[in-house]
Amino acid sequence: MKKAGKAKKALIAVGCVVLAVAVGAAIWVTSVHFGAKKNNLIKLDTSSVPEPVAGPEKEDYVQLSDVKMHYAVYGKGGHPLILIHGNSLDLTSLDEAARYLANDYTVYSLDSRCHGKSTDPGEISYDLMAKDVKEFIEKTGLEKPYVVGHSDGAIVALTVAYTYPDLLGGFVACGANTDPKTFKAFFTLAVKNNNRKKPDKLNDMMLTEPHITKDDLSKIKCPAYIVAGEFDIMDLSDTVFIHDSIKDSKIAIVEMNDHSSYIARENSGEKAYALVSPFFKSLED
Repeated sequence: MKKAGKAKKALIAVGCVVLAVAVGAAIWVTSVHFGAKKNNLIKLDTSSVPEPVAGPEKEDYVQLSDVKMHYAVYGKGGHPLILIHGNSLDLTSLDEAARYLANDYTVYSLDSRCHGKSTDPGEISYDLMAKDVKEFIEKTGLEKPYVVGHSDGAIVALTVAYTYPDLLGGFVACGANTDPKTFKAFFTLAVKNNNRKKPDKLNDMMLTEPHITKDDLSKIKCPAYIVAGEFDIMDLSDTVFIHDSIKDSKIAIVEMNDHSSYIARENSGEKAYALVSPFFKSLED
């Protein structure tokens, strides 16, 4: 009988813990949702998205000042659009986005330095990657290209836009942060833990860069669309800060999506098209 009583008490205690966690999670989700609604929470409409193209038209390399950059080209017509992937990924992470967007644009998907098939010159920073993008645009003769960046690629897009204010025709930054301090604690701990097990300059960069200021962002002159997932890895306040600091920029928080699920994950191509294409088309009207 005593054992049965103890088991019952233990079961009740476990139930209380589970209930408390569930209530806490519900309160957190409600709080996140309320904050997102104040900053243009959107649900992407994929009902009229065209079929994706079969794949890249070509893959090639271009020699920049200190990196041999690998890239793929999708589509044969339309305004040039450059895709820049996130940390530790490569251009294949944006393959679905590229294949859908190639219906409207000539898409150039890049492997950043130290990533994919591009060379590793030993150094990496957001400023250096922005310089690489500038040189790529100049080498390939692209006129006022659009840029879509995801995660680190979004930071690069911001850096290109304020460092070279006359270079781009517009950009979409998906999941950018202005400082490592704006990451949510769980993400920072995960990166630090990975770096402890296997030191990596890509992790080092995320933990120590960028340091983008309001003054930096105020230099941006081209149209800007600042986007984050509702359950992203950086504080919503940082996304809002970026938007508020760029004159005439647009902002959107993608409902029930995380850092990558609407742009750089399997079955994300339709969402990427529904998010990106209307913005760039609005610039051409």
